[in-house]
Amino acid sequence: MYKVLPKQTASMYSRDGVRLDADIYRPDAADNFPVLLMRQPYGRAIASTVVYAHPSWYAAHGYIVVIQDVRGRGTSAGEFKLFAHEIADSEDTIYWAAHLPGSNGKVGMYGFSYQGMTQLYAAAAKPSALKTICPAMIGYDLYTDCAYEGGAFCLQTNLAWAIQLATETARLQGDQTTYQALFGASRNLPVNSPEILQQLAPESFYHEWAAHPQPDAYWEELSPKRHLQAVDLPMFHIGGWFDTYLRGTLHLYKDMAARSITPQHLLVGPWTHLPWSRKVGEVDFGAKAASPVDRMQIRWFDQFLKDIDTGLLHESCICLFEMGSNMWRTFPSLNIANQKSYFLSTTGLASIREDSGTLRTHNTEFSTQDVLVHDPWRPVPSLGGHAGLSAGVFERSHLDCRSDVLTYTSQPLTADLHLLGDVVVEIDCSADQASYDLCAVLSELLPDGRVFNLTQGYVHCPQKIAVPLKIQLQTTCVRIAKGNALRLSLSAACFPAYAMNGNGAVMNSTGLLNAQIITLTVLCGGDRSSQVLLPVVSFN
Repeated sequence: MYKVLPKQTASMYSRDGVRLDADIYRPDAADNFPVLLMRQPYGRAIASTVVYAHPSWYAAHGYIVVIQDVRGRGTSAGEFKLFAHEIADSEDTIYWAAHLPGSNGKVGMYGFSYQGMTQLYAAAAKPSALKTICPAMIGYDLYTDCAYEGGAFCLQTNLAWAIQLATETARLQGDQTTYQALFGASRNLPVNSPEILQQLAPESFYHEWAAHPQPDAYWEELSPKRHLQAVDLPMFHIGGWFDTYLRGTLHLYKDMAARSITPQHLLVGPWTHLPWSRKVGEVDFGAKAASPVDRMQIRWFDQFLKDIDTGLLHESCICLFEMGSNMWRTFPSLNIANQKSYFLSTTGLASIREDSGTLRTHNTEFSTQDVLVHDPWRPVPSLGGHAGLSAGVFERSHLDCRSDVLTYTSQPLTADLHLLGDVVVEIDCSADQASYDLCAVLSELLPDGRVFNLTQGYVHCPQKIAVPLKIQLQTTCVRIAKGNALRLSLSAACFPAYAMNGNGAVMNSTGLLNAQIITLTVLCGGDRSSQVLLPVVSFN
């Protein structure tokens, strides 16, 4: 370990003359060192320490660490526009960082969320000095991985992020009135009246995202996916089972692993977007769930920036935390296909009685149905999972007792059940309105009656479509213990995680105007194929 010199502040200029400011942390030694770069929009002093060790810790391991404010944020000059300048600015920054005094000319990048995105845009420029990146919790295709899920607008996370960025913009501009109003909105998110953002931050990306509900050319141009098709760079991909952007992390990893000749490693913990700790919602996953990312990144950078044989290239490239057993497991690939079906069965009272709806390993002979009524006046609230701000694992039996939630429960398991991969729910259903939404939550029911969510998915149906309706749930890795049972919960809303389907209604400050009550009919048994497809694995 090296002693670390006092932090320095330095500036560089982009190709169009914009000043970009950075803090630099250096080892106190005369040697030349690789550079670790993080580019972020939240004020460089934070340096993503909500999930990573402080930059001085990385510097003590023999790296020059550069934490830069992106254009128009912190003290950097210019105008901030979401992702618009990150390719060119990153390329210019990497060239500058590689030529800093004491640099050996090799640059690696790390960071999560926006700081992960800047790595992808940097890689797209193919700067020769950039040797490796460690993107965590990112959007690869911004439409499917960030802004929308199953065609539904991710209201709460999009709105919270937009207000956070707009509040900082007002602060930087010295607009105290707008700052105070937006800061207040950030502490009491106006999910029922998001037009406050239009009034106070008309330039926010939020308005463009909401105005493009289909995966059109706007998203293709903005997304890193479009720019990375010819990139081949060693990447250490980092995600969380309850991170709202896990789809992006896995999307990028699978794409790179399929076509790359350079090492691609994947780590997924039981975490939410932040923090990366053992306590996830109401569940403590134990000491092993604490983040190993900092030490793993040092090994990764030692391998690719210092040419030290750390043994990484001889290890399994996938490391996943299995919830329930609360241990890390390694795999050579994610190509695991072993689906087991649990079929929905009901007496017709699955919205009223917990013993009415069941999950069976064999379909029943006769067709039955449940009716679900969604009232926009009192939508089913979001709780836990990955899509809202209260992410993670929570006890949800009070939600399953609602009459607008259908529940289907298996018999207690006679042996431990291990799941790894994508859970898919297929529902044979119809609605009395042209458009409806469907939320599916897979949970674990304990003998004492408590219910804890494992994974969820959501789909927006803009018009009547062919059945069965497929709902892709968040990828998971979990052991359900012997004696516990599985439960599937279905609802027509998960608000405010997702924007509520009002069937043409307009949301304003007085509420959802002309919102329609939606009646859904779910068909089970007989020739109907309503089922849960579970990615079952076995371990010796």
